[in-house]
Amino acid sequence: MAACIVLASASGSLCAHANEIKIGVVDTERVLAESAPAVRALKKIEKEFLPRDQEIKKMASQAKALQDTLEKDGKTIPEADRRNKERDLATLNREYQRAQRQMREDLSLRQNDEVATLQLSASKAIQVIAEAEKYDLILPLRDLVFRSQRMDITEKVIRALANE
Repeated sequence: MAACIVLASASGSLCAHANEIKIGVVDTERVLAESAPAVRALKKIEKEFLPRDQEIKKMASQAKALQDTLEKDGKTIPEADRRNKERDLATLNREYQRAQRQMREDLSLRQNDEVATLQLSASKAIQVIAEAEKYDLILPLRDLVFRSQRMDITEKVIRALANE
C-alpha cells in the first residue's frame, strides 16, 4: 500500500488502474475430461473402436485355446499336426500383436483429433467468457503455484461447453 501511495503521487492513477486488472484461471485438464463435449467424444470413440477391440479379444481367446490344446495334447498328436498348430499359434500371435499395435496407434490419432477439436471449442468458450466478464488475462491452472478460488473460471467454461 505504501508503494501505491508513493507511485500514486508520482504517476497519478497507476495503482487505481492496477486494481482493476481482472485475471482468471482455467483447469484445462478438467475441461478436457469433464465437459459435455469431452464425454461425448469419449463415448463416440469407444463405440467406434468397440468392434476392433472385440475382434482383438477374439484373437486372444483363439490363441489361448490353441496354446491350451498344444499344452494338453501336444505329446499325443502326430508331429506334423503339432508343428502346424505351433505355426498357426505363432501366426495368430503375430496377427494379434499387429492388430493391437495398429489399434493403439489409430486410437491415439483419433483421441488427438478429438482433443484438438475440444481445445478449439474450449478456447472459444474461454474467449467469450473473458470478453463478457471483462477479464484482462486468463491463465492455465497447471503452471500456477497459487490462485484464489474466485479466479477459477473452470466451471463457467464447462457450463459454456455443455450448451454447445
